[in-house]
Formats: sequence, C-alpha cells, structure tokens
Amino acid sequence: MNAETAIAYRPPTDRTAWLGKDPIPAKAYHDPAYFELERQAIFMRTWLQIGHVCELSEPGSFIRRDLEFAEASILIVRGKDETIRAFHNVCTHRGTQLTGESEGRVNGFICPYHMWNFGLDGQLRSAPDFANFFTSKEDCALRQVAVDTCGGLIFINLARQPAQNLKEFLGEYLVDQLEQTPCARATQFSEYTYNLDANWKLDYDNFQESYHLKFIHSRSGAASFTAENPFGYPEDYGFYGPHRTQTFWPGFDPNAATAFQTLVFGKASQFAAEKGLLPHPTNRQYYALFPNFFLFGSPTQHFSHTVYPLSARRSRGVIRLYWVGEAQSASELMAREYAFVVARDIHAEDVNVIRAGQRGLNSGALEHIHFQAMEGLCRHLYVQSNEMVEKYKREQAAQELEA
Repeated sequence: MNAETAIAYRPPTDRTAWLGKDPIPAKAYHDPAYFELERQAIFMRTWLQIGHVCELSEPGSFIRRDLEFAEASILIVRGKDETIRAFHNVCTHRGTQLTGESEGRVNGFICPYHMWNFGLDGQLRSAPDFANFFTSKEDCALRQVAVDTCGGLIFINLARQPAQNLKEFLGEYLVDQLEQTPCARATQFSEYTYNLDANWKLDYDNFQESYHLKFIHSRSGAASFTAENPFGYPEDYGFYGPHRTQTFWPGFDPNAATAFQTLVFGKASQFAAEKGLLPHPTNRQYYALFPNFFLFGSPTQHFSHTVYPLSARRSRGVIRLYWVGEAQSASELMAREYAFVVARDIHAEDVNVIRAGQRGLNSGALEHIHFQAMEGLCRHLYVQSNEMVEKYKREQAAQELEA
C-alpha cells in the first residue's frame, strides 16, 4: 500500500450512524427466555447455511446435519435427477431416524426398525405387509425441508412455508457477489468444528469487528493494522436488509512476512493467479448472511464460519477453508495445510475471551452492553434479530386474541 492510499484512510463510521447509539440489553446474550424467542422467530423460519454442493458430487450422495436447536436431523440428498432435496431424517412409520451416518452414497434410505424403504426423492417405495396399513404410500413420503443453493452453498429453511425463497432472502446484490466467489466453484474444503460456552451472537460478534485485533491478535494479525489505521478497521461497510458486508483493510504484507510465509503464500497466490482467481473482486470482502453465517475472501482462499445456537449460553462453530481443484504440487498442498493451521491458531486466540465474556454476562452484573461506531456490524445483528423477535411476539399476541 502506498503512502497516499494510507493517508487517505478514514474509518467508515458514517455508514453505521443510522443504527443508533443506544446501549443493547445484555439479556439478549444470556437469557433463556429471550433465546427461546430467537429460536422460534429466527432459526425455525429463516434460511440457514448447511453445507456445500461439492459434498453432493453425484446422484445418491447425502449429508446429515443435526440441528440441536430444532431437535431435528436433516438429510440433504442429490437425487438421480441431479436435484438436491432435503428431508427430515425421520421414518414416517413411527419416527425412527433412518441413518446415523454423517455422509455417504446410497440408492435410498431403509428404516432399520421395520425396513420401510424410501427413494432418493423421499417417496415410500416399499414396506413389509403395507396392505394392512390404513394409509397410502403417497401419504407416507418423507417430510421435506425447503432447500436451495447459491454460490455453491446449500441453505435450508425449517418453516413449512418459507416467507421468501432463498434468492429473495439474499437479495440481488449478494446473490451476484456469492456467485462470483471461488467458493462457488470449490471442489474441496478443510473443516474444523468447535463447541463454545457462549451465546451464538457473542461468538459470532467476535468475528465481525476489528476492535479486538490489536489486543488479542497482536502478533498473528500485525499486518492488519498500521500507523494510519491502528485498529485495522475496515475500509467500508454495506447493509442489505438483514445482511451486512465489510471490505477489510489490506492484510498480509510480504515485506513483513517470514521466509516460510512468503514461500507458502507465494506458491498459493501463484497457483491462484494461474487458475484465474487473482486478482479477484471478492478478495478482502466479508459477507455476513443473517443470521449466523459469514464468508470471507482472501487472496489465497475463501473461508466460511457458521455459528449454530445450542442454548442461550452455548454455540457450535463450523469453519471451512474452500479450495478450487486439487493441489498441483507439494508446495501448493503445503500452502493449503499451512493456511488451515494458521486459521485454527488464530481462532484459538479468540476462544478464551469469548468464554470470559459469556461468564461475565451470565452473572447478571450488566443490564446493558455498549457498541462503538466501528462495532456497527454487531449492533446490526442485534437490531435485525430483535426486530424478528418483536415481530414474532406480535404475531403470537394476535393469534391469542383470535383464539
């Protein structure tokens, strides 16, 4: 970055002013009653990122996702007609879960209890002594779940009749952006999961603000802040309905890198350039999709982070680094593995302060928390979540009056 560009930097505080300045109720980050409202108002009827199309590479491929907040197990399947469908992992006879496998390739699903046999399209193909049942095979099809894809990402919606389809939910701009990312063409990924004693928003918020970088990532993130931008704040923010974006301050300075970093990142960047991935319009872009997913672009790979709520004070995170094509050399493979290890090491620097924050909030000592202007994405997540909670409460009150 040249001196002229650095001097011109101004924090985009004007982009967050519309969100207000009021403190945020602390109970939204630890109260079980509030979490139950979020569960019903948000997670049971909003599009949720659940996987990637590269996991369903051929007909019969399936993945299973267990969603504790819904007490549900979901099967996402590629049919013989190449269509991706999603079903509850529940036999329609007496509710037995069809499979305990996390992924695989099958011709159908057979219930282990009474051998009911379901096709990849969810239809009941056969059942022993079915003539003695008082129903039809058509009425015994697996219960479907709304599913769709964008940018290679798979989304589901647990509502019986989603209020919007996926493209309407994301909006034209984000659909276009997601379709341009390397993630949209990814054929492989590296993944790790973690469980954390923290509310899903508290966990997620840590990864959408730069205010903590200088203190928690003083070594690993040193290239992210300069004299002109001491906290490594983003260059820009964007808000699109319930979703948000930010353009990060340029990271990775080759002049400050170790010889090993230069080798592996240099090889990765060279490979990406040869594949037409650099320069790429989505590099340094952060796409936060409501409620619990973000995708971040870097010059060497894109990675995603999904935070699933487990309870008012517990969450599970799934972090993935996406790759396009096979590694073409030992150096490229080493670059991928190094990038994955670095991501885990950086995340390890965060978990203790997130846990400490949750313990403090659980004590009830605080009635409110305070977000500054450059924590605008955190405030936006609360505002959008709370609006859905309040809407749900109004709907429930109206139904009670009608009853």
